[in-house]
Amino acid sequence: AVLLFQKIEGVEVCLFGMYVQEFGADCAYPNQRRVYLSYLDSVKYFRPEIKAATGEALRTFVYHEILIGYLEYCKQRGFTSCYIWACPPLKGEDYILYCHPEIQKTPKSDKLREWYLAMLRKATKEEIVVELTNLYDHFFITMGECKAKVTASRLPYFDGDYWPGAAEDMINQLRQEEDDRKLQKKSKTKKIITKRALKAAGHTDLSGNASKDAMLMQKLGETIYPMKEDFIMVHLQYSCSHCCILMSSGKRWVCHQCRSFYICDKCYSAEQQLDDRERHPSNSRDTHKLHPVDIVGVPEETKDRDDILESEFFDTRQAFLSLCQGNHYQYDTLRRAKHSSMMVLYHLHNPTAPAFVTTCNVCSHDIETGQGWRCEICPDFDVCNGCYQKGAVNHPHKLTNHPSVADRDAQNKEARQMRVQQLRKMLDLLVHASTCRSGSCQYPNCRKVKGLFRHGMQCKTRASGGCALCKKMWYMLQLHARACRDSGCSVPRCRDLKEHLRRLQQQSDSRRRAAVNEMMRQRAAEVATT
Repeated sequence: AVLLFQKIEGVEVCLFGMYVQEFGADCAYPNQRRVYLSYLDSVKYFRPEIKAATGEALRTFVYHEILIGYLEYCKQRGFTSCYIWACPPLKGEDYILYCHPEIQKTPKSDKLREWYLAMLRKATKEEIVVELTNLYDHFFITMGECKAKVTASRLPYFDGDYWPGAAEDMINQLRQEEDDRKLQKKSKTKKIITKRALKAAGHTDLSGNASKDAMLMQKLGETIYPMKEDFIMVHLQYSCSHCCILMSSGKRWVCHQCRSFYICDKCYSAEQQLDDRERHPSNSRDTHKLHPVDIVGVPEETKDRDDILESEFFDTRQAFLSLCQGNHYQYDTLRRAKHSSMMVLYHLHNPTAPAFVTTCNVCSHDIETGQGWRCEICPDFDVCNGCYQKGAVNHPHKLTNHPSVADRDAQNKEARQMRVQQLRKMLDLLVHASTCRSGSCQYPNCRKVKGLFRHGMQCKTRASGGCALCKKMWYMLQLHARACRDSGCSVPRCRDLKEHLRRLQQQSDSRRRAAVNEMMRQRAAEVATT
């Protein structure tokens, strides 16, 4: 998450935010060394409201510079490409910052696309971007001397992107059609027609999975084609003209006679095995000489050297938006934006502070920081100073005073470091305890966590009923599930929680996709009538 703050009238105001997904050198192909700009949002309070020397609004210039700077940073760290889906939010929906000013208009998709392209043209001039294309042209068709296979396994898979959700819907649709054909006993004729269509499209391997892959790519291509310009693909390194791999090591072989022809070491070796008439260029009798250029400045590792600020509220765009919605941290007026920004910073720098305002269990009034008493045994039992001093509290356990603002500030830096270390140890322990079968394990606290697992299986109260142990267990499991990437994880409920998080994200993505598809249908209808 990248946020921009500007000091307005002495107060820092959050004006701009973006969420990105980075897949480093240690990630599996096809996501390896790729970046996805998943969400971008801003509110119109930037000062001064003047035009830059380039003629565009100064705020546009600044936001473009942030994106160009980020792309340059990614390139320096060894990433090879960045993907952008130019998709404006639906009416009444917010991406990152909750509740925009009424005067702020939501751009149409073509205007938003042009905004991104203007930024990328600047980045190309600065030699940060080497080539601009789109998802359809790079993965769905083979142009020129491209020998790469058209297959879904080449497509990078990002959370919240258009094609993964659309593909899953299409796979379900294809399965449904296949089941219907089996029921109607007309599968033979239909299959022949389908395979004939695939053969006409140039597909040779029509075995089970290969034909499904080809059918999916054909369907997906037909859906994406009308809006292909919205799926922007930014090359930070050169792409091989034969296998379409983005080159990050070794040499690239360049043809000085042809425009934008580069091949990787592997394709160059294969090229040398061919007869002269089959070599580059394929559509000419002549053969062009290829010159080697060393690929330099691309580090082996893509790790970020900056310290990671651990904060569950900024973990995902949805978590941040939920924090703002739950506390009414709105940005619809400058006055509210100042307060909301202050509270956002408070939560960022006070990770141990409660996310939502605490209320008194006796009088139901909000409790100010440092002005209340809390039970350390019961979950969510707090009373204000007034009720405590009146003696109006009838509670069986001892109550402790809330820490004051000064005490909390003094503890913050140390608390943050301690919290990060404790969370790491706790999550490591969780993974260990889920696989440990020893009755006398020497691993510290292993027995306690196993006890929590057993309690969770037998407890009748559950977390929803207020059981403190179950709540503690759920918190640990949710933290683990958000970070876990192991499909065969042995931690209890990990798969269920990951599926639950995936479904929540999927619902939001489905609404976004449906709106885009509806917009494309309306656009096609307008074209048909005119």
